[in-house]
Amino acid sequence: MPNPASNSLPSAAAAPRDARLLRPLAGLCREAVLVALLAVALFVAPLPAAAQDGGAAGQAIRGVISQQMAAFQRDDGGAAFSYASPGIRARFGDSPASFMEMVRSGYPSVYRPLEVEFRELSLEGAIAIQEVYVIGPDGRASLALYRMERQPDGSWRIDGVRLVELPETIS
Repeated sequence: MPNPASNSLPSAAAAPRDARLLRPLAGLCREAVLVALLAVALFVAPLPAAAQDGGAAGQAIRGVISQQMAAFQRDDGGAAFSYASPGIRARFGDSPASFMEMVRSGYPSVYRPLEVEFRELSLEGAIAIQEVYVIGPDGRASLALYRMERQPDGSWRIDGVRLVELPETIS
């Protein structure tokens, strides 16, 4: 038969001796917790605004996308096409009309968005991916992933857009 005393808590008389043994460990535990909290704070702390938005490059990229969207709103194919990368322009044979038809039929949420919100920007050398949350004319939400390409003159051009439909819908 098992001894019930072996499963019991230490007596009150043993507690002070055990506490003396644990005091040095408590100090180490406190230090470890403080170091862990400091590490978490450093990694979770918000980045400076320039790091979050890409600084000057981020402003330029958002400007190009905004200007192209404004050109779509005006049905200004020449202006909208001017923000496309050389590779995109070559694909459409330097034809703004063909480009606009592709955008109208395949990218209505970019062509006529009801809502636009710039989100995360990833920069790697001469390539960037700008996330843009859009609500299309049908009320459906999408994340437009703009692939941006820095040109030899330092300007940015749109080298493609991939739409990821989100489950959200507004009415």
